[in-house]
Amino acid sequence: MKIAVLGAGNMGASMLGGMFRSGLVKPADVTATVRSPERAVAMRKKLGIKVTAGGNRAAAAGADVVVIAVKPGTVPKVVEEISTALKPGQILLSLAAALPITVIEKRLQAPMAVFRAMPNIPVVVEEGAIALCANAEATKAQWETVTTLFRAVGVVCKVDEDMMDAVTALSGSGPAYVYLMIEAMIAGGVKMGLSREIATRLAEQTVLGAAKHVRESGLHPAILRDEVITPGGTTIIAMHELERNGLRSTLISAIESATRHAKEKARALVESIDQR
Repeated sequence: MKIAVLGAGNMGASMLGGMFRSGLVKPADVTATVRSPERAVAMRKKLGIKVTAGGNRAAAAGADVVVIAVKPGTVPKVVEEISTALKPGQILLSLAAALPITVIEKRLQAPMAVFRAMPNIPVVVEEGAIALCANAEATKAQWETVTTLFRAVGVVCKVDEDMMDAVTALSGSGPAYVYLMIEAMIAGGVKMGLSREIATRLAEQTVLGAAKHVRESGLHPAILRDEVITPGGTTIIAMHELERNGLRSTLISAIESATRHAKEKARALVESIDQR
């Protein structure tokens, strides 16, 4: 399977690194494009793949999967640039989560499978959360191809396209919420006398272990939480304090607000593209 990554920035490079380590994709089967010769040289040395400064049409023409990893506002221009080089049976995969599939379809010469993905930053450690949607042209086999590629760098969920803004707010922005929580836990440990190094190790492993427990047990987090709580113990005291200060309500409101903002941002982006 030949893959072309157009505009291979940090996210595109991270995804490729995970796919290489999994053995799913070979460097010889990947072509990437970047904006500058300096970036091309650096990525070529790092990943051992063919990288060119520009050359989107040539890269797209020779690929089975064409990944568009440029900024959302640049996607229409790139699609128009490569549209006459695309062939039936190819897969077009956009990492611009804010951009609806229809914007891409309008700029294609002929109908083809178009996927829209929202990977989050933990793909860099192969523990990403990736949401996928696609247009009606995507076949079952193409769905399996794209899903398999992303499974090399995390967990994949299939969603309806109108849910992508909620995905952006939950898992796209979500790592920042968790980083803030870890930061606060470290600060609490330091306040109570732990060294910063020990507080950091304990906090990061606690979050990692709790998330793994949720995944592997299949139980609702509320059930697992109650297993930690003992009558009159320290955990119920801490939980009371968190509830009293509205931690749960604040997180729900944060995701709600972020979803609304994502919708407004996507709407404004589409309007600006249509006015060009």
